[in-house]
Amino acid sequence: MLLHLVAEFDLQRDVVPWLAARGWAAALDTSENSSALYIVNVERNGKIIYTWKGNQRNTHIGLYDPQTKQNEHLYMFERDLRIISCSVNNERTLLAVSFRQYTEEERVSQLLQSVSKYLALLIEIHPINNVRVLKAVDSCVQVQFLYPVEGRNAPTESRLLLVSEDKYIEQFEIRVVAEEEHRVVIQNSGQLPRARVADDLIWAQWDMMEQRLFYVVPKESKSTLKCVQFYPDENFNSILESHLDISVNDTRLKLVNFGYDYCEDQDVASKSLNLQVFTSKAGGLCVCCSLASDTPDEITYSIYFLHKDYYVAAYLPGQFLHLLNIQHPDLLCYSLFLTGEDARIDMLQNYSIRSPLISTVLDCHIGSMYAVSISEGALLNLLQNSKRDSERLAALHCALLYFQHTEDLEMQIIWWISENLSTCHSFDPIQEFIIASLYCRMCPETHNLDKLLPYTSLLDWIGVIPGVKCATDIIPLPVLEFQNSKDFWKKLNSNLESVKYAEPHLHYHNNVLRREWRNLSEEGEERPTTAYLRNIFENARKVLSHLNTWDSEERLVPLFQEEDYQQQLLMGLMVAQLKDHLMRHLQYVGKKKIDQIVLDYVANLLNLVHQIMKEVWRRHHLHSCIFCFNERGSAGEFAVFHIMSRILEAANGMCLPLPPGFHTLHLGLGVRCLPLHTLLHYIDNGVLHLTETCVRKLLKDLDDTEKNEKLKFSIVMRLPEALGQKVRQVWNHPINANLMARKYVKLLLEKLENRQCIRFVPERLSVPVEFLPLNYLTSMLAEIENQGVQPHEKQDHVNVRFVEETALKHTMTLLGLKYS
Repeated sequence: MLLHLVAEFDLQRDVVPWLAARGWAAALDTSENSSALYIVNVERNGKIIYTWKGNQRNTHIGLYDPQTKQNEHLYMFERDLRIISCSVNNERTLLAVSFRQYTEEERVSQLLQSVSKYLALLIEIHPINNVRVLKAVDSCVQVQFLYPVEGRNAPTESRLLLVSEDKYIEQFEIRVVAEEEHRVVIQNSGQLPRARVADDLIWAQWDMMEQRLFYVVPKESKSTLKCVQFYPDENFNSILESHLDISVNDTRLKLVNFGYDYCEDQDVASKSLNLQVFTSKAGGLCVCCSLASDTPDEITYSIYFLHKDYYVAAYLPGQFLHLLNIQHPDLLCYSLFLTGEDARIDMLQNYSIRSPLISTVLDCHIGSMYAVSISEGALLNLLQNSKRDSERLAALHCALLYFQHTEDLEMQIIWWISENLSTCHSFDPIQEFIIASLYCRMCPETHNLDKLLPYTSLLDWIGVIPGVKCATDIIPLPVLEFQNSKDFWKKLNSNLESVKYAEPHLHYHNNVLRREWRNLSEEGEERPTTAYLRNIFENARKVLSHLNTWDSEERLVPLFQEEDYQQQLLMGLMVAQLKDHLMRHLQYVGKKKIDQIVLDYVANLLNLVHQIMKEVWRRHHLHSCIFCFNERGSAGEFAVFHIMSRILEAANGMCLPLPPGFHTLHLGLGVRCLPLHTLLHYIDNGVLHLTETCVRKLLKDLDDTEKNEKLKFSIVMRLPEALGQKVRQVWNHPINANLMARKYVKLLLEKLENRQCIRFVPERLSVPVEFLPLNYLTSMLAEIENQGVQPHEKQDHVNVRFVEETALKHTMTLLGLKYS
């Protein structure tokens, strides 16, 4: 199961044994009384209120404390009642209860038309004493105590919300006094002071943890969501107003988290608005709403985000489980849409499910409350076994975003990537792993960084989710009215302000980086070093130095052991451009903090590539001494070579730097694993890059057999000019000497083309050779050489004499003669 449920409370486990020990469990054993024991409420402190029928059909109310695992008997009615709602104040001195006295049929049969159908009572329970009637009406009422901040000393006042089916909510103020023997009694002798909180509502939800009241007021074709915040100083203010595109035909009042009378809820659910609000401490708020569909066999629901934040689960038992990524709702492929066995949650198979707290579900029918989390194992199984790209991509992002940074999880994802490089057709799993991992690691660094860093390599998604249709719309920003508010409302307001004034497409992209890197790369290493370039390479040096402080152990994979001009150039450019991007939008953070964020980002990028390499290295049992060119590569080496080729492809696609030494290692594996024609094809097409370290080792270590000569010559012929001048002399072989002489002659003759006709004076430069064409050529080359060769064109031991001797050696070899 994708969702992992842990029972934090269960009536049968936590309450029934306690009842049985006190002789109260007899009435629970018959099917007639299967609903006699049920949960009534969950208070802010986590304590759970429940009710049951005693042996004499008395109605009892109990309290369970999940911290101490203890039960407490609060009150007993000496009659059979249907409790609708119940709440106890924080000090457990007052109990508020609402219940139905009689059904309509009972009132008629017993001639009780003058008796109110519903009662709401306020009871002193420390000790049990006076009972006050709050409401005696024919419409249903529900009650809920407000809870003060923790640690308040000896409160003398409690406040109670009363919600009426007649679509209003009011607040009662209840003053208490302590008498002798620690008795606590209500001070007010007359009517309790009250204040109207809301009117004309069709839906309301109590947020017990944050002491907020959300409610909906219908307005023509749309509805307005409002929120009242209750404060510890006994005041309350209307803070939020947001227009939602919700049209409700039936206006029967629906309440959320005002008691859990599941029989009543089942009757109301099919006729009224099914809606719930979720908030997060990061300043996120979303509204989940489901309306009856006009189309048979179709379920329609909407989620309104006032700010994006993590995941929302939508579950219809026996039908579907949707895990919606509302942090990145732009594309459907980041959310999971499961059906059948994948969507099954064995512990939640009925429709009496509520969510009193974030990541908590309450099954009112069986009386169990569960902590809900995403199962890491189930998510990995889904990633490994799914055949649809959309599910794979959603599972990959969920694993990285929800579970953050764990080495074991990363290892399993990398293993999956290495086995599925060719099975993902609509996205590159390496790109997604690197970019999403960077996003998850870096966003906690500072506020609003999540809006500026890329979270995916995809620009769009054209795939189809079977059985799911989705439409998106932009809703108006809500109105917030608050003063000196902290925490949630301040963060929500900041989030909304950033949306209001944000430029489109704020996420960093690599278009400018790619263009600048290409331009500087084409100029080569020989270009004069400017202050700009010095700064770029200093950026790269800082990144590598920063990275070295993270990993002091000997590296398993031979990376970071040499300099790489191109990759260090790209590193430095990325640091510079990402820094500029963040400075434009995070000016309040400060330059020092942004410098650190950027260094962390690029260093983490390189570290992730190294992490991929390390895991595949281990999995294929390779060791660091891989550069022995006398043997062919193993199957494991070939697998690693293939993965490195895909890493290179992924990096090129997003213009990401690679760790220095990557190309050397890649080329070394290519030489060991590929036949010559394939190796040369990879070099010619830019898959393999010729590096000085690898080419030098290859020319030195391989002997000059016919096969090795062919390999060496093919490599030498493909060397860029600057690199060729550095490494050709390592190979002391006539073929290479001939090649060097030809290139030197070509160089000198090209200089001749740009000059006026030169008068040549033949001069013998070496041993007498009666071969006039060679004499003339060497004299001409000497004249050009004497007129000056640029320092970067000079090579040790390569001059006109070298050309002459090489030509003679080559001719004598062709004639089968010995040269002396």
